[in-house]
Amino acid sequence: MRIAPSGYRRHTALLRDSSKGCARAKRDEILQPEIKRVWQVNMQVYGVPKVWRQMNREGIVVARCTVERLMRLQGLRGAVRGKRVRTTIADMSAPRPLDRVNRQFKADRPNQLWVSDFTYGTPSQRSPPAWGWRCLSMLGMQYPGEVDVGVCPSFAARGSEPKRR
Repeated sequence: MRIAPSGYRRHTALLRDSSKGCARAKRDEILQPEIKRVWQVNMQVYGVPKVWRQMNREGIVVARCTVERLMRLQGLRGAVRGKRVRTTIADMSAPRPLDRVNRQFKADRPNQLWVSDFTYGTPSQRSPPAWGWRCLSMLGMQYPGEVDVGVCPSFAARGSEPKRR
């Protein structure tokens, strides 16, 4: 591998004396211990938003994205509420349905091959409402040039949403 002499000299100088680095690297060296201190003082549960807010309260003006980047570099993460839900526990010894189309999803005529899928999960926080589970089932007919798909969300009807407690 060929390296320019000037680049090599700069790299070795930075290894010897880190004060010769760029402004961002110097600021990162100052901020990393502060971020870790705020995170540890708050029982290691604060995530990026709260660490950033606390640092600004203390008079350490720093961008949120900088706190995020430096926390990621140090491997610091906030506590997450709740447990991860394991939705499917498959029984590997149970019989599986036959693959009747042998993974060939092609049809010679209409109404010969129908496919379906069912999935469920929680919606993203940006899509209202941001609570509860949603189910989606699809049924479609495969034929070149024609796709007949019916989508039926399980909670689509107004008033059928589960009640909040």
